[in-house]
Amino acid sequence: MSLTTEEAVYATPTPATNNERQREASRRARSTAEYRALDAAHHIHPFSDMGTLNRTGSRVVVKAEGVYLWDSDGNRIIDGMAGLWCVNVGYGRKELADAAYRQIRELSFYNTFFKTTHPPVIELSALLAELTPTPFNHFFYCNSGSEANDTMLRIAHRYWAALGKPGKKYVIARKNGYHGSTIAGGTLGGMDYMHEQMPSPVAHIVHIDQPYFFGEAAADVTPEAFGLERARQLEAKILELGAENVAAFIGEPFQGAGGVIFPPSSYWPEIQRICRKYDVLLVADEVIGGFGRTGEWFAHQHFGLEPDLMTLAKGMTSGYVPMGAVGLHDRIARALIENGEFNHGMTYSGHPVAAAVAIANLTLLREEGIVERVRDETGPYFQGLLRDTFAGHPMVGEVAGVGLVAGVQLAKEPATRGRFENGAEVGTMCRDFCFNGHLIMRATGDRMLLSPPLVITKSEIDEIVEKAKRAIDATARQIGVA
Repeated sequence: MSLTTEEAVYATPTPATNNERQREASRRARSTAEYRALDAAHHIHPFSDMGTLNRTGSRVVVKAEGVYLWDSDGNRIIDGMAGLWCVNVGYGRKELADAAYRQIRELSFYNTFFKTTHPPVIELSALLAELTPTPFNHFFYCNSGSEANDTMLRIAHRYWAALGKPGKKYVIARKNGYHGSTIAGGTLGGMDYMHEQMPSPVAHIVHIDQPYFFGEAAADVTPEAFGLERARQLEAKILELGAENVAAFIGEPFQGAGGVIFPPSSYWPEIQRICRKYDVLLVADEVIGGFGRTGEWFAHQHFGLEPDLMTLAKGMTSGYVPMGAVGLHDRIARALIENGEFNHGMTYSGHPVAAAVAIANLTLLREEGIVERVRDETGPYFQGLLRDTFAGHPMVGEVAGVGLVAGVQLAKEPATRGRFENGAEVGTMCRDFCFNGHLIMRATGDRMLLSPPLVITKSEIDEIVEKAKRAIDATARQIGVA
């Protein structure tokens, strides 16, 4: 007999053994110091200096609800980063927990290899076809944004081979772009500090400069001219490599981990023109921007782009379970479908529990009008309040963003775009002031980043901006900026 949703949620668990009860009691009774000791003894964190971290100790997060986290010392923290750009519907949504529980009870796992499928992945694919732009009707699933970008490479190369152009292998990306941390994703990303730790970067990936006006434009250059100059580096690189050898260009519509960098308005139209002129696939990395972050369902829509492929993850499940995907334009999908076997996949491609949670998450985003609220209400309020708050601030050079994502540029001389020599240290200092003030705000070099859950209210936005200003003011005092 199947359980109703209410019965399933409150069903009595199987009685635990005495040892299990003791372990559970011990786990719940641990102090912060005990957690930190165990963490240091056994856990290697991503992108961390473990020696330094183990000496200071991690903040132990134990609970979350809405836009707030609680740590093991009882502090309530407002999450200005939606986890890691992903918790779009906020923490603790019962609808997503119910979806996962029901699916685990009904079909906890089966693969999509060997001529097999299952209802959750079918329904998710149909739902994504409704939500994405018209030419996107096919989706390949994986477990993360990194894997989605790895998969994109495989699809792009397979597409050109199917069309009788196997020489089109080069993929052009951007310096300071971020496309994940697998070997392929890390190579696509243009971050040298990641490349330095790779045994062997993936071949046929090259980079051009990023469209970072504040940080890299000459003093006498307009944003529009700068955007065109940076976009035309793509054309120069295609001509250098030979158009017959170039498969694709990939870019985040706005650069996320690179600093929430929004390109000048002239940039993306020129990039798209160049891709079309030389028959190069245009790939939008929507891992951060997808599912409402900019007030559009997908960030490329904000910029008027028409990509051939897009990579998805994070907001697809609001981070409740891991899942990634690649969306294929119909002409790309057709070439794969009509040309034999595509030798790629993962054990968990289209995992039924992940798919069920994704369906519940996307249904909430659509039925509650969350994306439209970001576009029409909370997004404009957030952007306006940030700009008003930091207008004329002695250490803020610009506020960039749209919807519920923003980058606040710290600067030594804001009016002339003069930057700190030790910008990364200043950003880290500011991040620590945020942390101590119970706000999660990320630092990328000398830019402070915000990307809160899409369900945030105006009063919670007020709290984030107030705490951000306190932290930036404290940083200015610490380094002696007037």
